Amino acid sequence: MQKIVSSLFLFILGSLLAPLPKTLAQRVYQDKPFEQEYSVKYYLKNAGPELLKVGADRNGVIKVLSSAGLMMPHQGQFLYPGELVADGRYRFIKDKKLSDLTVHDRQFVFLSDQAVLSDAWAGALYSKHATPGATLLAAGEGMSFLVSDGSRLALLNQDKVLWEGAMSDGKTVAIRYQPSIKTFWVLSASGLYTLPVATRKLSKVLDGNGFTSFAIVNDTKVVVGTPDGYLDWNPATKKSIRHNKLPVPAITTVEAIGNKVWFGTPQGAFAVRPDGKVDYYHGERWLPGNEVVDIAPGPEKSVLILTKDGLSELVFKSMTLYDKARFYDQQVRSRHIRNGFNASLSRMEKGNLSTGYLADSDNDGLWTSMYLGGEIFRYKVTKDPEALQNCRESLDAMERLYTINPVPGFPSRSFERRGYIAQLSDPDRWQHADNPEWDWKATTSSDEAIGHIFAFGAMAELIDEPTLKKRAIALIDTLMGHVVDNDLYLIDYNGKPTQWGKWNPSYVNNFPTNVGDRKLNSSNIIAMLQTAYHFTKKEKYRKKAFELMEKHGYLENLMRPMREIGQAPEGSDEYSKMLSEGWNHSDDEMYFVGYWGLYRYAFNDTLKAKYKQAILDHWQAERPEKEGAWNIFTALTGTPAFDLPEAIWYLKEYPLDLIDWAVQNSHRKDIELLPLNFRNQTTKEVLPPDERPIQRHNGNTFTLDRKGNGTGEHSAGDIWLLPYWMGRYLGVISAPVK
Repeated sequence: MQKIVSSLFLFILGSLLAPLPKTLAQRVYQDKPFEQEYSVKYYLKNAGPELLKVGADRNGVIKVLSSAGLMMPHQGQFLYPGELVADGRYRFIKDKKLSDLTVHDRQFVFLSDQAVLSDAWAGALYSKHATPGATLLAAGEGMSFLVSDGSRLALLNQDKVLWEGAMSDGKTVAIRYQPSIKTFWVLSASGLYTLPVATRKLSKVLDGNGFTSFAIVNDTKVVVGTPDGYLDWNPATKKSIRHNKLPVPAITTVEAIGNKVWFGTPQGAFAVRPDGKVDYYHGERWLPGNEVVDIAPGPEKSVLILTKDGLSELVFKSMTLYDKARFYDQQVRSRHIRNGFNASLSRMEKGNLSTGYLADSDNDGLWTSMYLGGEIFRYKVTKDPEALQNCRESLDAMERLYTINPVPGFPSRSFERRGYIAQLSDPDRWQHADNPEWDWKATTSSDEAIGHIFAFGAMAELIDEPTLKKRAIALIDTLMGHVVDNDLYLIDYNGKPTQWGKWNPSYVNNFPTNVGDRKLNSSNIIAMLQTAYHFTKKEKYRKKAFELMEKHGYLENLMRPMREIGQAPEGSDEYSKMLSEGWNHSDDEMYFVGYWGLYRYAFNDTLKAKYKQAILDHWQAERPEKEGAWNIFTALTGTPAFDLPEAIWYLKEYPLDLIDWAVQNSHRKDIELLPLNFRNQTTKEVLPPDERPIQRHNGNTFTLDRKGNGTGEHSAGDIWLLPYWMGRYLGVISAPVK
């Protein structure tokens, strides 16, 4: 990652927490099963048929009614979409001109131009309706049905038509049946009607305008969709409440499923939970097209969402966080390991995992350090030999970063086989290695350095395998020896410092005190020197750290409160102004990764207490983001005040699908947008991770939209596995609870 903007600004939505007594213990999340959702998509491959209705029967069979007849999903599984194809299993029903379908007693019932019919009940149901243009069907008690052609209504049973009537104020748009009161409900654009089976009297119970759809939730709640939100109407009190602060107020369909009410719109679907909170499904992470035409209950408590472009089956699977970790582990190992690095898939064809390639990155070392850190914590907690092998392979890649280039102690950004420089990112940064088969990437950043020291320190402390421990300590000494011997610079192949590998006081203290790089670089270098001293006991590292803190003000720099960090003052140099134009989340990542060595390997208890104060001050500034990793990193201080519920929310809400689907939220009417600000915080409340773009921890969690569609897949190694396994190691997340 190239460091573009570097600084921090305090934008806290809540007040500072009062210090808590040291006797309070940290809370521990008990890892019980929760509902993890994902989507299985089926695309309409051939243009032409209009998709109309969807349903599922007691056998788990899914049928889609289209203008060309019945269709069914073919193949399809999570991350591997299927398609909708013609349903020819019941050969002779293809000759029927079907216009609607419903599910009655968990069996499919169809409406044709001549009758209500079914293949269930031994095919005995065939009830003629004498309404040739009928397009709407609802099933009542036994084998009674209400059909409509939009203007006329007919109530019939298997033998005859029991009642006929006409709408007085417009076209019928939807009909339903409520078993508890043995009543059919009829909706037109301008009113809601009841038709009790006993009296067969059509009565208008609610006036309105632009009604589009409705659902009966219970005896005291009917939900009616409109182009401007929906009405919660109580049949007992005759009172209604309009809701239009919604992701998309234009409602096309409504369905009550379980304890949620589901809504279809021209821009995706959303579900309203019992607590009033909304889950929004938009884009191809969830749906094959956003124009929703129907929603229905699916097999095994899934939800079927039919769009103009295909069908989505939203599956809700019971998982623990540990189960999710196992899923993500397979994701990483099966398609995100490149030369031992933790890598991303790039240049995919619209989410097709068989396309694309494992891409090199400026931050191969950093992303791999974060994945390696997670695997170190995993091994420490579980003693799983697979985790240890993952550590070994990642360390091999990290170690080779130091040996593939000719500069002693200098870590390359990455390496790749010779002959492909033109195809790699930033080709001007690549250099030929002495080995004629390989090239290496120069210009290494401070991001990599702090990441390396974090992972090597964790390995040296927590891995009990002697060889790995020894190698980790050697790498710490190798890197920090280079930095100290070169006057606190990373010196590249050309003999010059890299753009960002600079911790020398002449560079750091040249920034105004409120420019974030002054605080950040001070914090990072002290953490790195402490780590080096802790494991090597070489006095030069301790001496240099105290020199920086006592002579050059690095302790004061790193302790500076976040509320003082902002844009460079007027009259500052252009470089300082450029680095402080806005909040840089790469800086957050570097801070928190560095806090491991800053706090854990503090020279003494007095410094440790100060470091804790700095970490908690930073955490306060980060709280609006509900960032899982930063909350877990804060827990390393032992404070009971970190946001554990928000960390768990992050871990639960992160989608299983890590493909870079196009995401759009800026159109939503249920979010409160903020004026342009230094932090680039776009909304008052951060959206759940499964409703926003996939991004690493250096991204802005308040990013609302992303262009492009399905061109890459992120690795869960650094995004999710690091905070989860760190939480397990720190004891704030339990093992799975049986």
